[in-house]
Amino acid sequence: MIQLNSILVAFDFSETSVSALNYGRNLAHAFGGRLHVVNIADVISTSAAQFYPEGPGDPEAKATTLALSQLKTVLAAENAADAKPAVRVASDPATSIVDFAKELHADLIVIGTHGRTGVSRFLMGSVAEHVVRTAPCPVLVVRPAEHEFILPDPVTVAARI
Repeated sequence: MIQLNSILVAFDFSETSVSALNYGRNLAHAFGGRLHVVNIADVISTSAAQFYPEGPGDPEAKATTLALSQLKTVLAAENAADAKPAVRVASDPATSIVDFAKELHADLIVIGTHGRTGVSRFLMGSVAEHVVRTAPCPVLVVRPAEHEFILPDPVTVAARI
C-alpha cells in the first residue's frame, strides 16, 4: 500500500504551480498526509536593494517576508490554508527543493513544469527535471494544459443534486 504522510509542493506563483498545489492538496486529503508548500524566493542583491526608498535593510529577510505573505494569501484562496508554507531564499531553486524534501522526509514532491523545449530550456534549464533526477522520493510533474484526473469531491457533487 502506498503511504503519503508528507507531500511537498514546489510553488512559484505560476498557473502551473497552482495546478500542482491542487494535485498536492487532493493527494494529501486522500492519503491523510501533511501538505507542505515551499517557495524558493530570489533575493535582490544588496547593491540593488539600496535603491529602494525604505533603505537596503536585509534583502533575504525582505524576500522571505514578502514571499511568505503572498504564499499564505494564495493558500487561503486555493482552500489549502491547512498547508504548512515555507520560503527558502536561494539562487538554485531545484537544489533547495530537493534539500527541503530531504529535511521533511517527504514521500512525494509535486512540481509544475513550464514545458520549455529547445533553446529556452537550454538557456533557462529545467527546475523540474533537476528535481526529478535528484529527489529522494517520487516526483509528480504537472504540465500546463494536461489531462486532469482529479474528480470533484463526492460531498460537493451530492450537494449540487
